[in-house]
Amino acid sequence: MLKRSRLACAVLSIVATGVLGGCGGSAEKTPAAAASAPAAADKKQRLESVKADCMKQKGFTYVPFTLPPIKETEQDRKIASGDYEAMRKDREKNGFGVYASYVYPKEFDSPAVEPEDAPTDPNMKIQSKLSAAQLEAYHKASNACEVAGAKQVLGLTLKSGMDYYKQHYAVRRKAFTDELDSDPKLVELAGAMATCLKGKGYPVSDTAPSALAARGRNAFLEQQDRQGRQQRTDLPQTAPKAKKGEVPEYIMPTLSPGEAKPYLDKEIKAALDDLECGKDFYTAYTPRETAIMRRVNDLFPM
Repeated sequence: MLKRSRLACAVLSIVATGVLGGCGGSAEKTPAAAASAPAAADKKQRLESVKADCMKQKGFTYVPFTLPPIKETEQDRKIASGDYEAMRKDREKNGFGVYASYVYPKEFDSPAVEPEDAPTDPNMKIQSKLSAAQLEAYHKASNACEVAGAKQVLGLTLKSGMDYYKQHYAVRRKAFTDELDSDPKLVELAGAMATCLKGKGYPVSDTAPSALAARGRNAFLEQQDRQGRQQRTDLPQTAPKAKKGEVPEYIMPTLSPGEAKPYLDKEIKAALDDLECGKDFYTAYTPRETAIMRRVNDLFPM
């Protein structure tokens, strides 16, 4: 279902400290079909198998694990194609897809909110039985095996396992800049959308098509990040601003569905205003973005 594909934005930049990075963009923008393409799924399974063999050679147990394939619905396909009515229906319930993952954790397959509702990675249980020294060695081996697997299966040269997600982000951003932000028609439509949003009182700092598509979702991710930092004493209260080309990082707070609902209500209103201002923009932009995401996710299977 499309909901999990939104979480892929966060999963894209999971780091050891539990920080999550967002893709940005509209709630509809990350197509489920991209994540579940047969070619990408096959590559992901091969990556996992290679990693398991590599870990065995290093003396560790690793079980190949991939999430079940996403079942794309007709509604998902319409959203990914830029269908206005489908996007509006989705936003009326889920907003930009930020706080909805707290209010509807089962629908979003949200491991960050409801671990028991998500498929269980057997490797987490394996790691939980290791001592601190063993776990450190396990992570070092895992990182090395991810680098080796990416080279063997995908032909990618990585500096670390985390570099896989950084390269995915960089390739996606470059494609957006080269193919979407330079398109005269999209630039024109984005300008009209920005004018409309400013008229409704929403701040718009960047009118590039990809930035405008990400504006609403990112605003709520930043709010979520502030909440997450308020709940933590081991992190600065102000998030360091990501440099150009870096993956944005956000801290996810702990919120119950009831606590998240008022924030989702505000998000829904903002998402509907965003869609009304960008009705023509999203119709043209979304299918182009869908095509890019499918292409990039085939190169970097998640």
